[in-house]
Amino acid sequence: MTSGPVPVILAAQQPEGYWDKQGDYSGPKYRGTQWSLVFLAQLGADGADPRVHAACEYFLSHCVASNGALSWSGKASSSGGCGAGIYGAALIDFGWLGDQRLQTAMEWLAQTITGEGVADVSSRNTNKRYYKSGNSGPLFLCSNNNSLPCAWGAIKSMLALGKVPPALRTRNMQEAIKRGVDFLLSHDPAVADYPYDNQTWLGQRGGTKPSSNWFKFGYPIGYIADVLQNLEALAALGQAKNPKLANALDMVISKQDQQGRWLLEHTYN
Repeated sequence: MTSGPVPVILAAQQPEGYWDKQGDYSGPKYRGTQWSLVFLAQLGADGADPRVHAACEYFLSHCVASNGALSWSGKASSSGGCGAGIYGAALIDFGWLGDQRLQTAMEWLAQTITGEGVADVSSRNTNKRYYKSGNSGPLFLCSNNNSLPCAWGAIKSMLALGKVPPALRTRNMQEAIKRGVDFLLSHDPAVADYPYDNQTWLGQRGGTKPSSNWFKFGYPIGYIADVLQNLEALAALGQAKNPKLANALDMVISKQDQQGRWLLEHTYN
């Protein structure tokens, strides 16, 4: 808490718990409230610190949508698997799982994966539905991936749900985790050829390959995901010894230098 990027991030925080401008929970990119909260968690900030506590309370007070979803704008239409996953994971890391708002958000995240109790995008008489923007259908369908299943959203969702202790996982959470693990293992994580549209983030724009971001290891990490984070999510859910991860583990080892270190290949600096 006294060295490295954590005190730098906290020094930019406003007393009320937000960063930059009140009411703008996302911007500026990678420095706004949502990003600061996520990065502080990944960098190991102390959830008991009053400044971190204020950030968590501010986020939960402003960025929970009317349907219970964690949302960068506070609107139901702005929630997706990647955002809800990274926000949920951060808040759990900071010790907020006992908060009813977060419990509801994690249950809703699971429901959006299984489809249980969620109306389709054409429904207009309920906010318990999918949206053409953001989360657009079960099994990680997302508008940001042209309504194809989004592996980045799946990884972030699994990271969050995996942090819920097994004894506290609802039936929906258990089923969502099963489906998420099955989806992530349905492709070789080392190849990362999950469904993508070449005009969206998950594909190289105008090309026919998965995004190069998959293969550039970096930390902390926002809405994108890489092979290493895929391994992290799967290992936390009991898949560490699954032979389907062998190629991805070989890739990780191949990137290690002679001093046992890994180069920071992707950074927001």
